[in-house]
Amino acid sequence: MVPDAEFGYELLVCRWAELAWRPAGDPTPVIVGRQIGTRKRRWDTVVVEVDPDALRRRRAFGDREIDRELLEIVRKAPADWEWYRDALPEPEYPWRYVREAVHRAADRGLIDERTSGSAGGGRIEIRRRRPYPDWVRRVVAIENKPDLDASAAAALADQLAYDVDAGLLDETWLATEATGSRLEPALRREIPIEAGIVLTDFETGVDPDSGTVAWLPSDLRAAGGGSGGDPVDHGSADPDRETRRLVLAERVYGRGWRSFHDTMRPDCRHFRLAHSGEAMRPDCAAKGRCPTARECSGSCASFSPEPPAWRTQGWPIEGGPGKGLTSLLERRRDRARYRTLRR
Repeated sequence: MVPDAEFGYELLVCRWAELAWRPAGDPTPVIVGRQIGTRKRRWDTVVVEVDPDALRRRRAFGDREIDRELLEIVRKAPADWEWYRDALPEPEYPWRYVREAVHRAADRGLIDERTSGSAGGGRIEIRRRRPYPDWVRRVVAIENKPDLDASAAAALADQLAYDVDAGLLDETWLATEATGSRLEPALRREIPIEAGIVLTDFETGVDPDSGTVAWLPSDLRAAGGGSGGDPVDHGSADPDRETRRLVLAERVYGRGWRSFHDTMRPDCRHFRLAHSGEAMRPDCAAKGRCPTARECSGSCASFSPEPPAWRTQGWPIEGGPGKGLTSLLERRRDRARYRTLRR
């Protein structure tokens, strides 16, 4: 059944996107993230369409995300040894912070680093280990609102209008529950025409056919106009756009959407995972439903830590059911990555 909270609906939309992207189009390899964004905007679901061959080369840099500081170094590191101040562009902050980022990148094996000259006054030189690939094809955001009423549509209109005008995304979508009746024209008029609308039906669980396109989105990179009708120059208006898109894609790559166990309490004896078709979502035995991330915390009145005896099963001390559920979610995230690579 569809969870009561928007959080549970969000997880089902993420799984549907993983199974069925692109809606009303050819199947496209993707990675999906949840609650990821920028300083100004956070999206419920972010879908990154990828080049599988290039993504395979990206995996050579590891499974952790590469943050903005490291990304600048990895992308600009020279093929041959060079002083880092000559190799990298002039930063907007002191060079000592760049030097710290260089050390971090070298510690993670992203670049090579050495000190030339005398030990006390030598220069830090860097070189790349491998080129950073162009693995991101398109970046798409989905806003999830299972119960779309007039007030919700008005609130979403401003958010989606920002997505259209910001020039960061290739598409923006609204996902809402299908009610069996036609989406009210008044509600649809609130939504920018550039935003797509998908109607979902998760009553029998998630499968590739759980979403139906009610309105196709515009290609925001090719549309040439914003929701207000003014032309949008996505190229020259923001020369840092591609870097910001890569930072966003890296967050999706590193975190995914099954990372909800990081903000919930799988070590509670009431925490479990429930199947919903081809999706798995958290479920609370004490509440009898999918809890929100805020509810599932140590301050919950029903929180009951796993008994110590549960955590000492197996050899050596392998942990209790909570650790097992965490490992399961991590394995499913990795399996989704590998499936994308094989496409």
